[in-house]
Amino acid sequence: MLTRKQQELLVYLDARLRDGGVSPSFEEMKDALGLKSKSGVHRLVEALEERGFIRRLPNRARALEVLRGPTARPVAPGGSEASGGAPGNVVHADFGARRGAVGGGVELQLVGRIAAGQPIEAIEDAEPLVVPHALLGPGDHYALEVVGDSMQDAGILDGDYALIRRCETARDGDIVVALIDGHEATLKYLRREGGMIRLDPANARYQPQRYLPSRVRVQGRLAGLLRRY
Repeated sequence: MLTRKQQELLVYLDARLRDGGVSPSFEEMKDALGLKSKSGVHRLVEALEERGFIRRLPNRARALEVLRGPTARPVAPGGSEASGGAPGNVVHADFGARRGAVGGGVELQLVGRIAAGQPIEAIEDAEPLVVPHALLGPGDHYALEVVGDSMQDAGILDGDYALIRRCETARDGDIVVALIDGHEATLKYLRREGGMIRLDPANARYQPQRYLPSRVRVQGRLAGLLRRY
């Protein structure tokens, strides 16, 4: 799965090579994509190379070759995996998805990283994710990068992207983004037990967490997963 910026760079490289046959410089790529530094360009080039869209030609400075053009479906080798039933101040950001013709998918804002019992960490210069329609149902969605292994037995691994449908209610057994005491967020199974809210991990190394209902606010339910290879 390519991010929006990766797709933009691929389109730009393809057009430049078709027009003049010479790869643009990293400075030119930075300006064309509106990035703040060339380090961002390096990360995008490495990502496209790893996914088999471009390659660097040996013994030639600045030489790139497009192997799979921008008309190819922007899906990384290995594809993506779906699963159904995840900030400091980022919790209150606009989580809405912009639905449109983005390679036949939906552009979701990647709002941060979620780890058990920590504020969601904002990602600097986060790029939207282009997600196939099939992974999402109706409603507003946002994406979070998963940190840690507390949900690994549910197939949610460190580095995965959790696709979250924004809502404030959930059924027992749903995987949710739960905000605890207004500032700590976690991705867990939600269950009700004896007047308490129990948040269950999917890893035997971790213990369930129990809270008064007044301390827990549901921020969304898991709608799907993306995994990059």
